[in-house]
Amino acid sequence: MTPSLAREARIAAMDWSALKTAVRDCTACGLRAGCTQTVFGVGDEQADWLLVGEAPGQEEDRQGEPFVGQAGKLLDGMLASIRLRRGENVYIANVLKCRPPGNRNPAPEEVAKCSPHLLRQVALLQPKLILAMGRFAVQTLLGTDASIASLRGKLHRYAGVPLIVTYHPAYLLRTLPDKAKAWQDLLFAKRTFASLD
Repeated sequence: MTPSLAREARIAAMDWSALKTAVRDCTACGLRAGCTQTVFGVGDEQADWLLVGEAPGQEEDRQGEPFVGQAGKLLDGMLASIRLRRGENVYIANVLKCRPPGNRNPAPEEVAKCSPHLLRQVALLQPKLILAMGRFAVQTLLGTDASIASLRGKLHRYAGVPLIVTYHPAYLLRTLPDKAKAWQDLLFAKRTFASLD
Protein backbone atom coordinates (compact mmCIF):
# COMPACT_ATOMS: atom_id res chain seq x y z
CA MET A 1 0.00 0.00 0.00
CA THR A 2 1.35 3.42 -0.93
CA PRO A 3 1.86 5.99 1.85
CA SER A 4 -1.01 8.04 0.40
CA LEU A 5 -3.42 5.09 0.45
CA ALA A 6 -2.26 4.11 3.96
CA ARG A 7 -2.96 7.67 5.15
CA GLU A 8 -6.43 7.64 3.55
CA ALA A 9 -7.16 4.26 5.20
CA ARG A 10 -6.10 5.63 8.61
CA ILE A 11 -8.33 8.68 8.19
CA ALA A 12 -11.26 6.51 7.03
CA ALA A 13 -11.13 4.59 10.33
CA MET A 14 -11.10 7.63 12.66
CA ASP A 15 -13.85 8.70 15.05
CA TRP A 16 -14.76 12.39 15.51
CA SER A 17 -12.15 12.99 18.21
CA ALA A 18 -9.30 11.36 16.28
CA LEU A 19 -10.32 13.17 13.09
CA LYS A 20 -10.32 16.56 14.82
CA THR A 21 -6.84 15.87 16.19
CA ALA A 22 -5.61 14.68 12.79
CA VAL A 23 -6.87 17.85 11.10
CA ARG A 24 -5.37 20.08 13.80
CA ASP A 25 -1.97 18.37 13.45
CA CYS A 26 -1.99 17.85 9.66
CA THR A 27 0.97 19.10 7.63
CA ALA A 28 0.32 17.00 4.50
CA CYS A 29 -0.05 19.87 2.02
CA GLY A 30 1.92 22.71 3.56
CA LEU A 31 -0.99 25.13 4.07
CA ARG A 32 -0.95 24.61 7.84
CA ALA A 33 2.33 26.52 8.12
CA GLY A 34 0.70 29.68 6.77
CA CYS A 35 -2.64 29.69 8.58
CA THR A 36 -3.59 30.75 12.09
CA GLN A 37 -5.57 27.59 12.85
CA THR A 38 -7.43 24.80 11.13
CA VAL A 39 -11.15 25.16 10.43
CA PHE A 40 -12.56 21.70 11.06
CA GLY A 41 -16.28 22.31 10.76
CA VAL A 42 -19.14 23.36 12.98
CA GLY A 43 -22.59 22.22 13.93
CA ASP A 44 -24.66 19.27 15.00
CA GLU A 45 -22.68 16.03 14.58
CA GLN A 46 -25.97 14.15 14.09
CA ALA A 47 -27.31 16.69 11.58
CA ASP A 48 -29.49 15.68 8.65
CA TRP A 49 -28.17 18.59 6.54
CA LEU A 50 -24.51 18.89 5.55
CA LEU A 51 -23.33 22.09 3.85
CA VAL A 52 -19.93 21.88 2.17
CA GLY A 53 -17.95 24.94 1.08
CA GLU A 54 -14.51 25.34 -0.41
CA ALA A 55 -11.82 26.69 1.93
CA PRO A 56 -11.48 29.03 4.89
CA GLY A 57 -11.04 32.73 4.20
CA GLN A 58 -9.34 35.31 6.40
CA GLU A 59 -12.18 35.60 8.95
CA GLU A 60 -12.66 31.82 9.11
CA ASP A 61 -8.93 31.41 9.72
CA ARG A 62 -9.07 33.98 12.51
CA GLN A 63 -12.17 32.57 14.22
CA GLY A 64 -11.71 28.86 13.47
CA GLU A 65 -15.23 28.47 12.11
CA PRO A 66 -16.44 28.08 8.51
CA PHE A 67 -18.64 30.69 6.88
CA VAL A 68 -18.22 33.75 9.06
CA GLY A 69 -17.98 37.33 7.83
CA GLN A 70 -20.21 38.58 4.99
CA ALA A 71 -20.49 35.19 3.25
CA GLY A 72 -21.45 33.64 6.58
CA LYS A 73 -24.16 36.25 7.18
CA LEU A 74 -25.55 35.54 3.73
CA LEU A 75 -25.45 31.79 4.39
CA ASP A 76 -27.26 32.25 7.72
CA GLY A 77 -29.93 34.26 5.89
CA MET A 78 -30.21 31.57 3.23
CA LEU A 79 -30.67 28.92 5.91
CA ALA A 80 -33.24 31.02 7.75
CA SER A 81 -35.22 31.37 4.51
CA ILE A 82 -35.83 27.61 4.57
CA ARG A 83 -36.26 27.48 8.35
CA LEU A 84 -32.84 26.11 9.22
CA ARG A 85 -30.22 27.47 11.61
CA ARG A 86 -26.50 26.97 11.91
CA GLY A 87 -25.87 24.29 14.52
CA GLU A 88 -29.45 22.97 14.62
CA ASN A 89 -29.71 19.88 12.42
CA VAL A 90 -27.07 21.53 10.18
CA TYR A 91 -23.35 20.77 9.94
CA ILE A 92 -21.03 23.04 7.94
CA ALA A 93 -17.60 22.06 6.63
CA ASN A 94 -15.14 22.97 3.90
CA VAL A 95 -13.12 20.84 1.50
CA LEU A 96 -9.91 22.47 2.79
CA LYS A 97 -9.38 22.88 6.51
CA CYS A 98 -6.59 25.51 6.16
CA ARG A 99 -6.73 28.91 4.50
CA PRO A 100 -4.88 29.22 1.20
CA PRO A 101 -2.65 32.33 1.14
CA GLY A 102 -4.45 35.46 -0.02
CA ASN A 103 -7.72 33.50 -0.28
CA ARG A 104 -6.53 32.03 -3.59
CA ASN A 105 -8.27 28.99 -5.06
CA PRO A 106 -7.26 25.62 -3.63
CA ALA A 107 -4.58 23.82 -5.63
CA PRO A 108 -5.41 20.28 -6.86
CA GLU A 109 -2.75 18.70 -4.61
CA GLU A 110 -4.16 20.56 -1.59
CA VAL A 111 -7.65 19.24 -2.33
CA ALA A 112 -6.24 15.73 -2.79
CA LYS A 113 -4.44 15.84 0.57
CA CYS A 114 -7.32 17.39 2.52
CA SER A 115 -10.40 15.77 0.98
CA PRO A 116 -10.04 12.49 2.97
CA HIS A 117 -10.84 14.55 6.08
CA LEU A 118 -14.06 15.84 4.51
CA LEU A 119 -15.02 12.40 3.23
CA ARG A 120 -14.59 11.00 6.75
CA GLN A 121 -16.75 13.83 8.14
CA VAL A 122 -19.48 12.81 5.68
CA ALA A 123 -19.17 9.15 6.69
CA LEU A 124 -19.33 9.97 10.42
CA LEU A 125 -22.18 12.43 10.01
CA GLN A 126 -24.33 10.24 7.73
CA PRO A 127 -26.40 13.23 6.58
CA LYS A 128 -29.70 12.83 4.80
CA LEU A 129 -28.85 15.63 2.35
CA ILE A 130 -25.70 17.42 1.19
CA LEU A 131 -25.67 20.96 -0.19
CA ALA A 132 -22.42 21.43 -2.14
CA MET A 133 -21.60 25.14 -2.43
CA GLY A 134 -19.06 26.25 -4.99
CA ARG A 135 -16.87 24.65 -7.61
CA PHE A 136 -14.34 22.92 -5.34
CA ALA A 137 -16.99 21.35 -3.11
CA VAL A 138 -18.87 20.11 -6.17
CA GLN A 139 -15.75 18.80 -7.91
CA THR A 140 -14.52 17.03 -4.77
CA LEU A 141 -17.80 15.32 -3.91
CA LEU A 142 -18.99 14.51 -7.43
CA GLY A 143 -15.61 13.93 -9.08
CA THR A 144 -16.50 16.14 -12.04
CA ASP A 145 -15.14 19.20 -13.81
CA ALA A 146 -18.63 20.19 -15.03
CA SER A 147 -19.78 23.73 -14.33
CA ILE A 148 -22.08 24.55 -11.43
CA ALA A 149 -24.56 26.02 -13.92
CA SER A 150 -24.79 22.65 -15.71
CA LEU A 151 -25.19 20.67 -12.46
CA ARG A 152 -27.76 22.87 -10.71
CA GLY A 153 -31.39 21.78 -10.58
CA LYS A 154 -30.57 18.07 -10.73
CA LEU A 155 -30.43 15.54 -7.93
CA HIS A 156 -26.95 14.06 -7.55
CA ARG A 157 -25.65 11.53 -5.06
CA TYR A 158 -22.48 11.19 -3.02
CA ALA A 159 -22.07 7.75 -1.41
CA GLY A 160 -25.82 7.26 -1.79
CA VAL A 161 -26.67 10.58 -0.11
CA PRO A 162 -28.78 13.05 -2.13
CA LEU A 163 -26.64 16.03 -3.11
CA ILE A 164 -27.78 19.44 -4.40
CA VAL A 165 -25.37 21.80 -6.19
CA THR A 166 -25.49 25.55 -5.64
CA TYR A 167 -23.32 28.64 -5.71
CA HIS A 168 -20.96 29.59 -2.89
CA PRO A 169 -22.23 32.52 -0.78
CA ALA A 170 -19.00 34.49 -1.43
CA TYR A 171 -19.67 34.18 -5.17
CA LEU A 172 -23.25 35.37 -4.64
CA LEU A 173 -21.97 38.50 -2.91
CA ARG A 174 -20.05 39.33 -6.09
CA THR A 175 -22.72 38.13 -8.55
CA LEU A 176 -26.06 39.40 -7.27
CA PRO A 177 -28.21 38.17 -10.21
CA ASP A 178 -27.37 34.55 -9.27
CA LYS A 179 -28.94 34.97 -5.82
CA ALA A 180 -32.30 34.10 -7.40
CA LYS A 181 -30.80 30.89 -8.77
CA ALA A 182 -29.41 30.01 -5.33
CA TRP A 183 -32.89 30.58 -3.87
CA GLN A 184 -34.27 28.05 -6.38
CA ASP A 185 -31.54 25.61 -5.32
CA LEU A 186 -32.52 26.02 -1.66
CA LEU A 187 -36.18 25.38 -2.46
CA PHE A 188 -35.15 22.30 -4.46
CA ALA A 189 -33.08 21.11 -1.48
CA LYS A 190 -35.99 21.68 0.89
CA ARG A 191 -38.39 19.75 -1.38
CA THR A 192 -35.86 16.95 -1.77
CA PHE A 193 -35.36 16.72 1.99
CA ALA A 194 -39.13 16.69 2.61
CA SER A 195 -39.51 13.79 0.15
CA LEU A 196 -36.97 11.63 2.01
CA ASP A 197 -39.24 10.73 4.94
